[in-house]
Amino acid sequence: MDNKARSSNLGVVVSVRGSVVDIRFDQHLPPIYSVLRAGDEGRIVIEVLAQLDERRVRGIALTPTQGLARGMAVEDTGGPLKAPVGKGVLSCMFDVFGNAIDREAAPADVQWRSVHRAPPPLARRSTKSEIFETGIKVIDVLVPLERGGKAGLFGGAGVGKTVLLTEMIHNMIGHHEGVSLFCGIGERCREGEELYREMKEAGVLPNMVMVFGQMNEPPGSRFRVGHAALTMAEYFRDDEHRDVLLLIDNIFRFIQAGMEVSGLMGQMPSRLGYQPTMGTELSRLEERIANTDAGAITSIQAVYVPADDFTDPAAVHTFSHLSSSIVLSRKRASEGLYPAIDPLQSSSKMAAPGIVGRRHYGLAQEIRRTLAQYAELKDIIAMLGLEQLSPEDRNVVARARRLERFLTQPFFTTEQFTGLQGKLVSLEDALDGCERILRDEFKDYPESALYMIGAIDEAREKKTKAGRLEVESEPEVEHKS
Repeated sequence: MDNKARSSNLGVVVSVRGSVVDIRFDQHLPPIYSVLRAGDEGRIVIEVLAQLDERRVRGIALTPTQGLARGMAVEDTGGPLKAPVGKGVLSCMFDVFGNAIDREAAPADVQWRSVHRAPPPLARRSTKSEIFETGIKVIDVLVPLERGGKAGLFGGAGVGKTVLLTEMIHNMIGHHEGVSLFCGIGERCREGEELYREMKEAGVLPNMVMVFGQMNEPPGSRFRVGHAALTMAEYFRDDEHRDVLLLIDNIFRFIQAGMEVSGLMGQMPSRLGYQPTMGTELSRLEERIANTDAGAITSIQAVYVPADDFTDPAAVHTFSHLSSSIVLSRKRASEGLYPAIDPLQSSSKMAAPGIVGRRHYGLAQEIRRTLAQYAELKDIIAMLGLEQLSPEDRNVVARARRLERFLTQPFFTTEQFTGLQGKLVSLEDALDGCERILRDEFKDYPESALYMIGAIDEAREKKTKAGRLEVESEPEVEHKS
């Protein structure tokens, strides 16, 4: 924090209840969002969230409160929480206070800006719609992302949200000319450390910033880390006119931190125990992610869905802010169809003929129709078997199963676990493969030939190799004379 800009307004701690601290000020009352400091060298940081009366404020501690006691002096810093911005933040990893957690010295050549900023006015927003290619077949074909839009990866625990997010960083960072900003809200420190190491090995850290508020940190800190990351992103968009790729893992933890803060502050809970102000808090964060005449912030957010229940208020509120919703399915993950994206539940506002073109739109609709027909036929197949279907329905099932397998893809980030080399597939190759499968070009190919490949031409090589292996493994018959 900026230690020079301190006022001499001193207060006294009245009560400490966990992370909630009440402080009395006899001079003047600090405004809401003011940052107060207490303890040795001001290591305990408190943010004012309510003014109780003309003398007392109630704040939430952004750091652990060990050692804080009644009667201790508290200093008003005279301003809100601030984040460092500037070219000096590139290739660093920060905490919510702007301390570089991956190095000893703080980065030089930075300014400090308040984390509480208004979204850009409507007059400055861009209205142009462009596609943002990811190199992942199922996303580019069925749920195209918007440049400068917000995409959500929805799924329960362990279905592959973080893996998919990391793969997108890997694929896009090479083609993406702007700045990439990763914001970890309430996630495991292991994931942060792995991501840092991978990005360093890939040589992309010079154009990347990471901000972390891990799950072991107090709720106040986790609640503000998203705002700190957005303040840095806005600097690169507005001051340097660069495109920013903002990756958030996990937006549900932001809502969860807000719920904890709300409970600690004594607010009456709303539905399912969520805070009554959830819609406003989420909007304050999400509305700052926007396309302007200066540049674009494209955001991809992982969203944990509690108990796989998509009617949960946290999931419902997040859905309303997004231009693309990528839904991950536990059932597909259990079948080994990775990425485990459910093509029928996922949707994108970009999948319109005026944006993606007539051919792409028509193909995407036909793929969805084929997969939907297969989903309806699954019950009949389970009860009566495939043989009882009409020849036409059997063709639909064959096409759908081959499409499902073609839409799987080996990832660069999972090479060490699967032993399969990662593949990046252009949109043209992905559309071409789907079109050829729908035309029954691969009717005679085994389904396994289309599983975990890149472009469709790899299926021919896989089939030839499988045939060769079959011939080699046939046992030799001894002829007795």
